[in-house]
Amino acid sequence: MKLSITHQEKYSRGQLILRLFFGWLYIGIPHFFLLFFVGIWSAILAFATFWVVLFTQKFPKSIFDWQVKYMNWGLRVSAVLTNLADGYPEFFPGGQSETVKLAVEHPEKVRWGLVLLRVLFGFIYVGIPHGICLFVRLIATEVLMFIAWWAVLFTGKYPARMHAFNVGTYRWMYRINLYLGYFTDEYPRFSGKE
Repeated sequence: MKLSITHQEKYSRGQLILRLFFGWLYIGIPHFFLLFFVGIWSAILAFATFWVVLFTQKFPKSIFDWQVKYMNWGLRVSAVLTNLADGYPEFFPGGQSETVKLAVEHPEKVRWGLVLLRVLFGFIYVGIPHGICLFVRLIATEVLMFIAWWAVLFTGKYPARMHAFNVGTYRWMYRINLYLGYFTDEYPRFSGKE
């Protein structure tokens, strides 16, 4: 998996303030409304994928590509709303972004034993240890986002190390989602590094 949110040389103070007061209105409501309904289709495909992967040990390429595009859409929206990227996120799974990218390699084979293990015990061996670590990291991420907001407001620059840490938090969360969603058999690392 490759998840990247490009650190911009300069960030827009105007967009920063506009998102603070009205981001929920002009970005959040339209995108989350559509993400919810398209997410229903994504959930249906995820259910079907479980059975296909269980019996064939293959993740259908067309479903795989569509699900990755759907995750890309959610990532674009989140990156803009959390001020990691400027601009307005494109709608729908087919949308593109110059600064926000998620690329996942299609697996040749998915082991059915791991599929059952994830369904039955994933919340124990993935959810609990990663959940505890991510809880602490998310608190740190929120603090850094707050500090970075002020930095962008006064300087127009998002501190590079804070940006890298916050992007790493997204990377960690997406690794968990990809593992639990059968996109990969590689257990997610306890790290936000590339």
